[in-house]
Amino acid sequence: MHIGFYAPLKPPDHPTPSGDRRVALLLIAALERAGHRVSLVSRFRSFNAKGDSGLQRRLETGALAEAALIRPAIEADRPDVWLTYHCYYKAPDLIGPLLCDACAIPYVIHEPSHAPKRAEGPWRAGHRASEAAIGRADLLLCPTRLDLACVGRIAAAERLRYMPPFLDTAPFSAMDRNEARHAVAARLGLPERPWLLAVGMMREGDKLESYRRLGSALTLVLDRDWSLIVAGDGEARPAVEAALSPLGDRLAYAGALAPEDLARHYAAADLLVWPAAGEAYGMAFLEAAAAGLPAVAGDVRGVPEVVMENRTGLLVTEDDAPAFAYAVRRLLDDPALRRRLGAGARAFAAGERGLEHAAGFLDREFRALLR
Repeated sequence: MHIGFYAPLKPPDHPTPSGDRRVALLLIAALERAGHRVSLVSRFRSFNAKGDSGLQRRLETGALAEAALIRPAIEADRPDVWLTYHCYYKAPDLIGPLLCDACAIPYVIHEPSHAPKRAEGPWRAGHRASEAAIGRADLLLCPTRLDLACVGRIAAAERLRYMPPFLDTAPFSAMDRNEARHAVAARLGLPERPWLLAVGMMREGDKLESYRRLGSALTLVLDRDWSLIVAGDGEARPAVEAALSPLGDRLAYAGALAPEDLARHYAAADLLVWPAAGEAYGMAFLEAAAAGLPAVAGDVRGVPEVVMENRTGLLVTEDDAPAFAYAVRRLLDDPALRRRLGAGARAFAAGERGLEHAAGFLDREFRALLR
């Protein structure tokens, strides 16, 4: 089967790493694992960060030109299915519905998002466009139950499927903990004690807020022995450093890590800690799980889809620093519980959230759609 792939927010070969790019690449990998041919139909970005009405008009004009430009190639090598990844009010799919109508191609969206509160205001044009794309879709794959409920307000149930987040566990599960711990200790100069790990880009908004919440919570656990490894970098690094400065010499900044190095840090750590402010679900939680690393996480939006309470980690009420601190202290004080949750996390990621499982799901759904 030939799958035409499009990501209006950021193409999968974009040079800047992000969670969106990672999920797009995972979708392509799952489809290829199932034996399908995937082609990137367009790199056109419809991202409108601030709801600029002038930019939105230019994006709509640009999308029409892009659709006309790529239509001959689409007609020459017609996909059996068009798959758009992540369509929402800031980055609606302005191309897929046009070409799928023109070329009679079944249209699928993975991670559709419907936000009624954006129906008025600066993003209203993007909201309408994403709503129109969702209305046109033949199949909607929702990674969280929250998305499923929201999209279900405007889409018929027979077009909706719950497809939880997944990943390729191999790079994470293959790491040897002792070797990883030795390498990370040597690089960062860490003492032999429990290591907490935070993974997140350093940018304004929800990521910075997560770092701020983390700093507030961990100041309440200074009576225990631990170090915090911070994996990530970005333009907000000075603000992140200020937020975490009360932790003093317990901090070790690892910087932005290549995938193999990040997997090594998951394997070396004892506990992933992330408040997850505004997080859609958080791929870092699944990556940690694949490495057998339990998590303490904010019980936010789709995070419960990737952190299973008392199975792969502990969930904490959003923005509750004392509760977050209590969960961290509990796991620091109970190595047996950490080991149990780590084993549960590894099994969860390898089974229900592995690449093979996702490949089989997509294959079944796409073949059923074509029938």
